[in-house]
Amino acid sequence: MTAEIGQFALILALVLAGVQTLVPMIGAWRLDPAMMAVGRTAALLQLLFIVVAFVSLGACYVTNDFSVALVAEHSNISQPLIYRIGATWGSHEGSMLLWVLIVALYGGAVAIFGGSLRESLQARVLAVQGLIGAAFLGFLLFTSNPFTRLSPIPLDGAELNPVLQDPGLVFHPPVLYTGYVGLSIAFSFGVAALIEGRVDAGWARWVRPWVLVAWIFLTVGIAMGSLWAYYTLGWGGWWFWDPVENASLMPWLLATALLHSSLVLERRGALVSWTILLAILAFSLSLVGTFLVRSGVLTSVHAFALDARRGVYILGIIAAMTGSSLALFAWRAPVLRTGSLFAPLSREYAITINNLFLLAATATVFLGTFYPVFMDVLHGDKISVGPPYYKFTFVPIFILLFVLVSFGPVLNWKRDEMRRLLPRLRWPAGLAAVTLVVAAAVFGIAHLFAALGLALGVWLIVGAFIVLARRWRIGQVSRSDMFGLVRSTPLAVWGLVIAHAGLGVTTVGITAVSAWQTNKVLSMSPGQSVKLAGNTITMVALRPVNGPNYEANQAQFDVVGAFGRSTLTSERRMYPSSQTTTTDAGIGVGILGNIYISVADQNPDGGLTVRMWNHPFVDWIWAGCLLMAFGGAVSLADRSLRVAKVERVVVRPLAAAAEPVIP
Repeated sequence: MTAEIGQFALILALVLAGVQTLVPMIGAWRLDPAMMAVGRTAALLQLLFIVVAFVSLGACYVTNDFSVALVAEHSNISQPLIYRIGATWGSHEGSMLLWVLIVALYGGAVAIFGGSLRESLQARVLAVQGLIGAAFLGFLLFTSNPFTRLSPIPLDGAELNPVLQDPGLVFHPPVLYTGYVGLSIAFSFGVAALIEGRVDAGWARWVRPWVLVAWIFLTVGIAMGSLWAYYTLGWGGWWFWDPVENASLMPWLLATALLHSSLVLERRGALVSWTILLAILAFSLSLVGTFLVRSGVLTSVHAFALDARRGVYILGIIAAMTGSSLALFAWRAPVLRTGSLFAPLSREYAITINNLFLLAATATVFLGTFYPVFMDVLHGDKISVGPPYYKFTFVPIFILLFVLVSFGPVLNWKRDEMRRLLPRLRWPAGLAAVTLVVAAAVFGIAHLFAALGLALGVWLIVGAFIVLARRWRIGQVSRSDMFGLVRSTPLAVWGLVIAHAGLGVTTVGITAVSAWQTNKVLSMSPGQSVKLAGNTITMVALRPVNGPNYEANQAQFDVVGAFGRSTLTSERRMYPSSQTTTTDAGIGVGILGNIYISVADQNPDGGLTVRMWNHPFVDWIWAGCLLMAFGGAVSLADRSLRVAKVERVVVRPLAAAAEPVIP
């Protein structure tokens, strides 16, 4: 009965999504408050019914209801409860249910917290969000029903993919989807503004918090996915340029550009067309990622489905949504004005240049991801694009971007002067130059690019804090006046500094682990020792162990180094139900780097094949990502960002070809 409740709830949600799409859109056209209010009610009811469906599917997993085909395919009686819960979104159908739940959550949030929006704009945003929900609810019900019954009912299930039986499954997909799918709200705001014919500073103030929420979750989600792959797959890497990894990176790049361009629109009334276009493209790339995972066009550890029919359905959604929104944009673009003019040396111009670099980086990743697909479709050639391509295309773009990042926050709005700009950056430039020289001298000319990477990290970190130093007027005012400036510093400024510093921390981590990691592969037996990066690693024990639903060979290692002694445990696991083997790595975490040990199957001589790495500063990669997300959260806590000051914005319709007037 639980499955039938979930099925019925999804049908009702689809009906409500249709109501949410049509009624408020018509109401906004007629300026009918009652019809526009229907959109808010429909959004909340749709969210309620999708929650019911989601809980119903989860209950089927928890109770091992193997009469539901999805549960029988991805669960097992011996599977721990936490992974049965995680299996709710560990399959194609379950993850699509999570997908529509996130869309509905954002729609419900706009209905509840969008009281400061113009009523007509709120109605249109909810209508577009309802259309997205309706499209994917239809996809879920007609091609990927999670509640399909199975007959005869098996006594036991086939088990969730053992690689997914990890705490990462419980947290990573919901967090990633909250950001990945959350960009739908930026799309809805953009399309609603084009339909309404009003794009202004007030619109930018309303949309930025929603985009910021999605960006924060997407940042954390990507970092969690990287960390999960690092410790689970046993490859000793943190990023593999997998097509589906790229599919989450591309929306993140455009969402970053969107955040900055919406700031220019809010503060200066400029970059109107560009901001709307970014809102459309960012979500379109999220849809492209959904297509990649579920179409069967690629084979990936992340791929959910290999059914081409589902891919055609999603491709139709992408074509319809992206095509119609771009057509609407093309219709409105001629009457969109760029707003206030600004000089080539200004904060607006710096943000524009940074956005162009982010767009170029996105295009590079898009080409590397889809070129093999195009070649396969056109010529039947099976090729792959690996790290060397990105090393010679993506990395140079980001090096130039990182050089420019620290300029924007210290530039004045509208216009600035070079003679005043350069002294503001003397400390970041000086410390970065010292870092470059020292690193090149210590590590040699062969590691010149690594020294450059460290210098870039220092440039970004110090450049971020220069924003505070300039605001506090250190050395220019009395101590009491400076403390007053410190106390009055807006949270949004603190957020900017933390996020940019986090980018620098990540840069240092990526540089160090890429340039100086070392590894060894050898056969070891208990009692044998090996040297790695100044550490002595000894295998002290090898024994069989039994988990809740697996059997394992467990190897214990004693690690002795300059910073003390630690014990690491690595396992090679066998899951009898699916006859699948996985590796659980032993990782010694330190602020200066990790010792990473993974074991393979036992050799005929009784020893184990052991792979071990020294990863200097690798944890700085994820620490920097968390700092970036934390910076976004601090900015979001700034009430001036979350509250739209509509009374200060005089809005004129685009049809009159007028720009917003900000008194």
